[in-house]
Amino acid sequence: MTLRRRAAVLGKPIAHSLSPVIHTAGYAAAGLTGWSYTRIECAAAELPDLVAGLGPEWAGLSVTMPGKEAALAVADAASPVAAAVGAANTLVRRPDGSWYADNTDVAGMVHVLDEAGVVPGATVTVLGAGGTARAALAAAAQLGCSSVTVVARRAEAVDELRQVSAAVGVSLSAGAWADASRHLAADVVVSTVPKGVADPLADEAHWRPDAVFFDALYDPWPTPLASSALAAGLRVVSGLDLLLAQAAGQFEQFTGVRAPVEAMRAALDRRLP
Repeated sequence: MTLRRRAAVLGKPIAHSLSPVIHTAGYAAAGLTGWSYTRIECAAAELPDLVAGLGPEWAGLSVTMPGKEAALAVADAASPVAAAVGAANTLVRRPDGSWYADNTDVAGMVHVLDEAGVVPGATVTVLGAGGTARAALAAAAQLGCSSVTVVARRAEAVDELRQVSAAVGVSLSAGAWADASRHLAADVVVSTVPKGVADPLADEAHWRPDAVFFDALYDPWPTPLASSALAAGLRVVSGLDLLLAQAAGQFEQFTGVRAPVEAMRAALDRRLP
């Protein structure tokens, strides 16, 4: 009899998540017939009780907004990167029943930016100061970028990232949102703001030739800012690329099997317009 194993993505709202598409395709391609992956609507305050009530068949959890800080807090141990960033998007069930927290957003971002050609010493601008911005700071550090300018609508939000920047080893500068278009003239620009927030910048962007633009959004795609970057000849990476990369890291931690990335990507492509 095949041992039943379960995993899920937690968040609120969660109905839109494409994680089940990616992971389920991976199970099929890898021949993991006893595995299933679902969505669970779960607010941050509900996460500790939900995790505590899971049976031994649960191998892992993907955690999206707003539960990433709660996921780190509920874990018995955490990876250095999750601890430095102060958030976890991955909870892995260990053989003794305890939970291990990781942040595969960081490794995923490193992967997609490295593939786009980001080199050590590149100048980096991050739009927004939320959870994805934390991952961007850690990714910049791992890619050998020593300083990052964070441009946000609230100066206090940037100040809240200073502990993260110190932990990962990058110098953090604050940029005013009113001057955001000027800060787009960096080697790497990472947009982590919600849908629509960066749209007004598209008509006034000052891009650096041969730069890399990463937009954490993927629906709709391309965003106006991504269209502007494409028109200027930049190498552009979408949130869909990150979604796949971070899911592949989770898949391998949950199953112990190498992720069949091409099959996972194909399933994702079939679900998109």
